[in-house]
Amino acid sequence: MTPSLIDPNDPLERQNEKLLKIAESLMRRVEESTDASGAAYAQFQRAAMLEQEVRARTLELERALDLLNESNARLAQANRETEAARSNLANAIETVQEGFALFNADEELVMCNSRFGMHMPDIRSALVPGLTFTQYVELVSQSKHLSLPETETPQEWSQRRMARHSDEHVIFNVRMIWNRWVQVSEHRTPDGGTVILQTDVTDIMRMERQERDRVLDDQARLIRATLEHIDQGLCIFDSKLRLVGWNKRASELLALPAARFQMGAQFGTLLNRFRADITFTDGMSAEDIEAWVGSEGARPPLSFEIHRGRSHILSVFAQEMPDRGFVISFTDVTAERQAAQAIIEAKEQLEQRVADRTEELADALKDAERANATKSRFVAAASHDLLQPLSAAKLYVATLGSNAESETARSVATKASSALGSVEHILEALLDISKLDSGRASVHISAVPLGPMLSQLGDAFGPAAQAKGLDLRILPSAALVQSDPTYLRRILQNLISNAIRYTDEGRVLIGTRRRGDHLAIEVWDTGPGIPEAARETIFQEFQRLEAAASAAEGMGLGLAIVERACTLLDHSLDLRSESGRGSVFSVQVPLARTTGPISTGLETQTSARDRDLQSLIALVVENEDSMRAALTMMLETWGIQVLDCKNEHEASTLLREIGVAPDVIIADYQLDNARLGTDAASHISAEFGPLPVCIISADRSIELAETCGSRGFTLIHKPIDTNKLLTFLLNCASGQEPPAVPMP
Repeated sequence: MTPSLIDPNDPLERQNEKLLKIAESLMRRVEESTDASGAAYAQFQRAAMLEQEVRARTLELERALDLLNESNARLAQANRETEAARSNLANAIETVQEGFALFNADEELVMCNSRFGMHMPDIRSALVPGLTFTQYVELVSQSKHLSLPETETPQEWSQRRMARHSDEHVIFNVRMIWNRWVQVSEHRTPDGGTVILQTDVTDIMRMERQERDRVLDDQARLIRATLEHIDQGLCIFDSKLRLVGWNKRASELLALPAARFQMGAQFGTLLNRFRADITFTDGMSAEDIEAWVGSEGARPPLSFEIHRGRSHILSVFAQEMPDRGFVISFTDVTAERQAAQAIIEAKEQLEQRVADRTEELADALKDAERANATKSRFVAAASHDLLQPLSAAKLYVATLGSNAESETARSVATKASSALGSVEHILEALLDISKLDSGRASVHISAVPLGPMLSQLGDAFGPAAQAKGLDLRILPSAALVQSDPTYLRRILQNLISNAIRYTDEGRVLIGTRRRGDHLAIEVWDTGPGIPEAARETIFQEFQRLEAAASAAEGMGLGLAIVERACTLLDHSLDLRSESGRGSVFSVQVPLARTTGPISTGLETQTSARDRDLQSLIALVVENEDSMRAALTMMLETWGIQVLDCKNEHEASTLLREIGVAPDVIIADYQLDNARLGTDAASHISAEFGPLPVCIISADRSIELAETCGSRGFTLIHKPIDTNKLLTFLLNCASGQEPPAVPMP
């Protein structure tokens, strides 16, 4: 770095002075120099350059001085404006009616007006800028003009005030001496400072107190009026057990003169005045009440009754108040207790009358149950007794029809068979109604495939629908439902039969709809419909829409059986109908949830009647002579060799004598002397070898069906369906295993 003749840090005036001296010295040396070598000229030249540099620096110095002067002028103007703003701010906050103070972010007092702290003149002189907020609170807490509660010290007030200072916004009232009040409002500024406003609210507080006193006076008068108008007696005691309030009703109920109730009277004194005239109940005593009143802990509500004199009963309720005082109320419950006693006596009398009446009704119910049971047994016995000759008549008619040579004889036999069939349906309906009404009906719930059942019903009712010119359609279904197969088939059979009977033209449709975990089996028809008024009566016994219908067409029991069977199986039954447009009967059946053993209640029948039965030997065990003769005649017309017997003993003796074992056993279920055909067939099979067995019975119970199924027997109900019997015999003749479940 080239050394400089001047110091750049010197002021410009000093630098100019040095440059001038340097220039003079150089000029002087040039003038005095005698050197002719040209050095003087060079020095002169440098001096001229230095002079130019001095002039340039001088100009810069002058410009800098001008800028400095301009800045100083602006600074002076800003200072004047700041002082004016400060003055305006001070004047503004001074005009504020409230006390105003500003603390900066460092919790130091910046400024305040003359009204700040005006209620505490003893600390007013200490409220100067630089005072910390903590010092300010400490001064206020020690001021003699601050009125503190008796239970609070200045230190506690100071701590509570500093705790509230941490909030963003604080508003509270401070009580001063001479019953004056100051509202303090504290707010945060954006830079973290604090603004405090002090407002004198003495007038407002006085007005509020006056209004509160007026309201309290009004409330006191209202409470007094309320106490005097209620039907309860009330006594109010303060925490020192002194009487501070009561009503006239209390003196009336306690039979004490109103003069005895005096303000400030002690509870114990009042209790002693009427102790001798009252009797405590509910295990209470005067000592218990005194212990409750004198308890130092929390006093739970107390309720008991007292008897005053001979007839008055008072309900007493005592409850503690928040200030440790308590209220005691007295309620006259004499009328209620007398009414309750009267009710108890009336109840006892009524209970006795009810017991007597119940006993009478129980006797009447027993008589009715006996009559109903007798009726059911009579219907069942009569129907059963009628089935025997009916089965024989059907067998004779079937035999007559098969052997008749003339068309007239065959026509008469057909009509007779049809009439007997109508009688059979009526008897079956009576048996079903009797069983369902007697409560002896038992069900066997299992998984039932609906498709085969609907298919067989279609085959069974197809000819009847075709004879009336109806279109019978059964939609196929692969559903598996949970029900009793026998009763479900009877329900659907009756619904389809009714639909065909009452439909003159159009069609009958049977289909299913899935609804959640249930399947709705619906029977639609295009019949005349069912009027609204008749939709309840059609499910009653012996009720038919067509009053002129003949007995051969039924006795109005079909829908009664359907309704009872659905109730027994817990299947919902629904009817929708529109006059002139037909009806829809719907049965809701739960879908089966298992894939275990399936009981269908249906069997495939063999329709081939042309097989050779000549070599078949049938053992018939039937105790009824007419039935045995008719059955024998029917079997012989089919070419079967028949061995007919009345009982098991006769059958076994006959077989031993001829030394021939039969090919099949046909036995009635109920034989003489309480013997059973199932047992007879089992004993004969055990002696002469395993044989196909067909049990014939009018008993349609589940127990019999299960017994036959467990032993491998075929069950055919009376009156005997010749087609089912023929199917059984044909299966035996062909060597097939005969069905071992009850034929529907």
